[in-house]
Amino acid sequence: MHRLKRALMWVAVAFVAFYLFTKPAEAAVAVNGVFDGILHGADQLATFCTRLLT
Repeated sequence: MHRLKRALMWVAVAFVAFYLFTKPAEAAVAVNGVFDGILHGADQLATFCTRLLT
């Protein structure tokens, strides 16, 4: 099981590296989308906590 996880991790790393080197503009858009999603989620959580406490 440990070997499978390790192999899948290396496959994912290789895919990310391939994607980054072959399509850097699209990779940048994807990373920006991930960060936007994280920031939106954090903003929504902060709004929830603020309304919960007031």
